[in-house]
Amino acid sequence: MTLLPWITGLTGLSLLCWLWLACGQGLFWRTDVRLPPHRPDPDRWPEVAIVVPARDEAAVLPLSLPGLLGQKYLGRARVILVDDHSSDGTAETARALAARFPDGLPLTVTTPPALPAGWTGKLWAVRHGVELAGESGDVELLLLTDADIAHGPQTLAALVAGAQAERLDLVSQMARLRTETGWERLIVPAFVYFFAQLYPFRWSNRPGGRTAAAAGGCSLVRRAALERAGGVAAIRGAVIDDVSLARAVKRTGGRTWLGLAERTEALAVLSVRPYPGLGPLWRMVSRSAYAQLRHSLPLLLGTVLGLALIYLLPPVAAVLGAASGHWLLAGGGAAAWAVMTATYLPMTRYYDRPAPAALLLPLTALLYLLMTVDSAVQHYRGRGAAWKGRTY
Repeated sequence: MTLLPWITGLTGLSLLCWLWLACGQGLFWRTDVRLPPHRPDPDRWPEVAIVVPARDEAAVLPLSLPGLLGQKYLGRARVILVDDHSSDGTAETARALAARFPDGLPLTVTTPPALPAGWTGKLWAVRHGVELAGESGDVELLLLTDADIAHGPQTLAALVAGAQAERLDLVSQMARLRTETGWERLIVPAFVYFFAQLYPFRWSNRPGGRTAAAAGGCSLVRRAALERAGGVAAIRGAVIDDVSLARAVKRTGGRTWLGLAERTEALAVLSVRPYPGLGPLWRMVSRSAYAQLRHSLPLLLGTVLGLALIYLLPPVAAVLGAASGHWLLAGGGAAAWAVMTATYLPMTRYYDRPAPAALLLPLTALLYLLMTVDSAVQHYRGRGAAWKGRTY
């Protein structure tokens, strides 16, 4: 077993990495970055336009659109649903739902022109909705949300109150994703955990800091700040549009905030899109994983090696060390695995998973490693970021 000293040294390095991540990476693992529970009402409730890009979303609109139409907001607000050339009756479904809520927020259903080169479909639809909202000079705030996100009746008021109280230009909440199937329970909490590790919320929320991130499913942005950042056109080709939006706003002097959605029914921000098996979840992650690495082979190689060192080696070392009687190796692997598990526990609790589920993070990390490699393979095969009939 001449390799054992090398493995032991790498395991020690993995433990040091975990100690640094736990203490020095913006406390990314904590789940307490939320909107303040007691927000003072603003002196004036500004007018808001809610822009919802939708492409073939007739199946999920009955679960999401009523929440938007039923917002309890004291100011003026309306919903603009941009039907991105759907083939499943998305526009008709939206109008039928609005007819069932005559006292709800007014709904406008519109369709953008044909998609031009250089734009992603979602951002072209968002741009069309923002332009339509801009026809009213009184609209100060834009809530950009997805068609598969269900909102509690007070989420808009809470977002606006937070933005006004803290003078923020962008307020974003990470929606709670579905965790009903076994695969969802294994993969989804880690998706948010890894995102927070890449973009620690506390760092992102620092005025003037280099880190900037948002969650595309729920982002309230000041119209003036968006225009100052160059409008939606400034990020027109971005596959990871939420992070790009936050960077554009922050780069032009705006203040941004990102946190987790609340768990209460009134303030809930929930994804209602089902992922019944591993395949849909795999495509969700692999669609943008290589884009996150800027389509760089060196970054891909570094990511694979980093995931292997940090997430896969600790449990392997713990088992191998125990089996071979190499207790230094076993102890180092167990210690690194323990720190890893401790940092994952808050996220598993946030998603109502039992504590032992946190021990499975290495397995989930292996799946994410394979998804990232597959994302690169699909890119070089010309399939890239494919979504609903379009490839970017």
